[in-house]
Amino acid sequence: MIQRLRNSPWSYALGMLALMIPGQAFSSFYTYFYVEKLGLAVGLVTLGRTIYMIWDAINDPIFGYFSDRTRTRIGRRKPWLIATLPLFALFFVLIFSPPPLKGQALFFWFTLALILYETTASIQWVNYGSLFPEIFRGDQQRAKASAIQQGFQIVALLIGTAVAPLLFAALGFAKMALIFAAAYGILMSLCLSLIQEDPQARATSPLGFMDAFRITLSNAEFWVFNIANSFGQTVNGLLSSIIPFYAKYALKIPESQVSALLASIFVSVIPLVAFWAWMIRRFGAKMAWRVAFAVYGLSVLPLALASNLWQGIIAGILVGFGLSGFLVTPGVLNAQIIDRDFLRTGRRREGVYSAVGGFITRASALISAAAFWVVGLTFGYVSGDNPGPNPEGAFRFLTSGVTFGLLVIAFLVSLIFRERPVPGLGSSEPSPTALLPD
Repeated sequence: MIQRLRNSPWSYALGMLALMIPGQAFSSFYTYFYVEKLGLAVGLVTLGRTIYMIWDAINDPIFGYFSDRTRTRIGRRKPWLIATLPLFALFFVLIFSPPPLKGQALFFWFTLALILYETTASIQWVNYGSLFPEIFRGDQQRAKASAIQQGFQIVALLIGTAVAPLLFAALGFAKMALIFAAAYGILMSLCLSLIQEDPQARATSPLGFMDAFRITLSNAEFWVFNIANSFGQTVNGLLSSIIPFYAKYALKIPESQVSALLASIFVSVIPLVAFWAWMIRRFGAKMAWRVAFAVYGLSVLPLALASNLWQGIIAGILVGFGLSGFLVTPGVLNAQIIDRDFLRTGRRREGVYSAVGGFITRASALISAAAFWVVGLTFGYVSGDNPGPNPEGAFRFLTSGVTFGLLVIAFLVSLIFRERPVPGLGSSEPSPTALLPD
């Protein structure tokens, strides 16, 4: 039984469930906790978040580089995951368990807690994500693993957003954090006990710092892939942040029904990931990835027409169809890019690729914020107290029009994606040794 679970897609997906439960609760409620419950000024929260985002942008590539260079008996990634497992749980709890501070003292606690949490979160995510291309080989195996992983992600998202309010309402934020930290620790420990790294992946000497990033950043297919994904990720961020406004102004439903609308999107993703796994097996990862952008773009259009809860739920299910494709297909194609890099360089460098790719796609938060600001100005929306003359039009346009436009751009960028030739396989590229230092 244990042997069948060794490196199985289900075992690996436990790590996604483990990381996403506290991760989603953190992203959904930490600002609310410090502003609404503790009274920290919005300006100080924004400053702390800015410092946190700058550090996040810097540290991912660094941690990815050192992870690739790690050589131990149990592998390259597991030592980092094991060492930071208790620290990640501790710092998550500290976020929601501040001492009785006010003003600047609370701000310093808030910022320090964010930095500590983000540091361990980055190490966990970079190393967990880097295991995927190494453990799973071939499109068929990767498609199945990606589908199961994304199904677990949606389950974790629902727990982090729907169960968390029930827990902190009944027990308080600190006990909610303790429960989620314990769930993370149990699930991640189980995942790591069932995952075994490939000894061959650490058999070769690692690249130097400058060469590792120079070769990565000169990879055209890597850039095209991540730029297209960044536009798709912007849509994910916009939808999750705009749906409550859309529900209020476009569907005109009470806050108590917003969870049903969100559930229509996220719950529908779980069975639909199987379709995209089949698409990858049938047509290949590149074609399935492109089709996913097209389907996602078409799926957001009905949001412009819905006018009540039930129409919104139907539209939400359609959005779930497109979203599921965007969640499943990129991981398989990214693994292929890393495979071709290995054939060119003779080194497996999942850490650097995962970290730098994550940095590019996270830049989508800037596009999302800019879209919100520009549309708000155009339609005259300022705030809930001053919604302007046409808040319904503003949020229908943001939810459907802007997201459609972003996904059209993502689809067009995906069309210029070309697999970079591998030396020795009919390519005119320089050999791997030409890319490496003398």
